[in-house]
Amino acid sequence: MSTANDALHDPEELHRRLADVGYLFFKGLQDADRLHDLRHDILAQLMAGGWLVAGTNVDDGIADIEAQCTEGDPEYTDVYHKVQRLESFHRSAHWPEVLEVMTKVIGDGTVLPHPQKICRLWFPQYTEHTTPTHQDYVHFQGSFDTYTCWAPVGDCPIELGGLAVLPGSHLPRQIKPHHFSLGAGLLAIDESDLSGDWHTTNYEAGDTLIFNSLLAHRALPNETADRMRVSLDNRYQSVHIPIAEQMLTPHLSGVAPLSWDEVYADWKSDELQYYWQAFDLDVMAKQMQWIDQLNAEALERAAGGDVHAAHHLRRLARREPHSDLGRRASKALEAAGLL
Repeated sequence: MSTANDALHDPEELHRRLADVGYLFFKGLQDADRLHDLRHDILAQLMAGGWLVAGTNVDDGIADIEAQCTEGDPEYTDVYHKVQRLESFHRSAHWPEVLEVMTKVIGDGTVLPHPQKICRLWFPQYTEHTTPTHQDYVHFQGSFDTYTCWAPVGDCPIELGGLAVLPGSHLPRQIKPHHFSLGAGLLAIDESDLSGDWHTTNYEAGDTLIFNSLLAHRALPNETADRMRVSLDNRYQSVHIPIAEQMLTPHLSGVAPLSWDEVYADWKSDELQYYWQAFDLDVMAKQMQWIDQLNAEALERAAGGDVHAAHHLRRLARREPHSDLGRRASKALEAAGLL
């Protein structure tokens, strides 16, 4: 993976590289010690939630395999929402070195870190749930000119499951077809529709990857024996372009309720509370076509015996048994003998 540290103070060159390959990778951009402090805060919540092996060093992140779960599972949000309540976690998206480089990247006045901050927590030996190849726009919407800033919280060698990007796949500027898949977001691009060589690396604490919302990317599987992978996955844009309404809510609050007042309950400062309300933002309604499509595909595939689709429908049936979709999921599973 090529680095962009040489162009860090040259906004025009950063823009040229983003236009050409769709991503920028910086070695050691963020303070490693501060990231390790954040890692401790996050892993302490995972230990308290029973995701790490009791009696081990919290900072080692030794996962309890029996606790495996992922986004969409009720037991996932039981613990994840505790991470969402951490002031240190939300503050990390506003660290000066991050905002400084995002200001250069966006180059359109005031930069808005999305209120919805995302922490990715991935268990080992759970590779079928690895995030598939996709474009971020189908999930976060708003404007094509929104950028993801991804960073490991601690060292992340390839076997731990970092991120891989496909240079040039943001061109032409259009949304590629996505279909149902397991993994975060539940949507994937058929890789037979893509070409080129994937870029990745052995990430170290402080490394930072920035890319356009249309760039195809995917996670690598966590192939370690027992280590949890932790990363930051945040979005940034100019305050002058549209933002989708779901990005103004806490992450996964649609899976299990979580309000901003609950997030802020134990914070020591109000500096970042509701900070986005100071701007006159152009808020767009969430586009539902991709969610509707993936659920329709899952229902169809489950009827044919697809075990991945059945897994998704079981989660829906558990999570929202009384909704129309939850009832349809239960009926589809029963009809296919997959309950």
